[in-house]
Amino acid sequence: MAVDNPTPLASVASFTEGPFANLVSGYSTTAQSNLMLQATRACESACDRRLAPFTGVVETQRADAMDIEDAMDAYVPLDPTSQLGFSRAQSLGSTLLTRHFWVREHPPRYPELWTGSISSISLFRSFSGQQSVSVSAIQYEPDTGHVRFALGTFVPPGTTIQVVYSGGYSTVPADLVQACQYMAASMAVKQLDPVDGRSGHDPDALRSDALEMLAPYTRR
Repeated sequence: MAVDNPTPLASVASFTEGPFANLVSGYSTTAQSNLMLQATRACESACDRRLAPFTGVVETQRADAMDIEDAMDAYVPLDPTSQLGFSRAQSLGSTLLTRHFWVREHPPRYPELWTGSISSISLFRSFSGQQSVSVSAIQYEPDTGHVRFALGTFVPPGTTIQVVYSGGYSTVPADLVQACQYMAASMAVKQLDPVDGRSGHDPDALRSDALEMLAPYTRR
């Protein structure tokens, strides 16, 4: 069975060396680690995007719309592989091939701290079968999530594009670390003092602080 075990946005060490240390003083080492993992996922859910490093995410989408910049109404020199792809499109009565797509997960801020890579791309066409695309033949821009197919790759509109990729903040921005700590503190307070709040911390206020810091990272 799969185990959800992300790299936390904030470490146990950073959480317990600050003002929230008293909240988890009675927690076991495992419970402290689990709290930071849960807070990390809570931050990601609030933003509707991946933030912690991830590996091997499988994403599918439907190919549509051709960029007008790539309209093939003029002669463009093609290498042999591209000529085959373009000739095949011509033989089927269409040269309106999809040239671009965007993976869902990319850095909303601080792209220099993000690491991203694509391990495989598969095309499932409604006609003429399936094809694996060499990742060496694509242009991938991790900062925007933009992927450009090589000219001549046969990707007619309606093709299902399946991409397997990895990414996430290899170095976590400082404000995300703080947001994760606020989220973890809110969760700990609710677990410890669900009614009278004798810990001296307001869980709702802590969560609001977390959401305020997460706002620039939230998908729009």
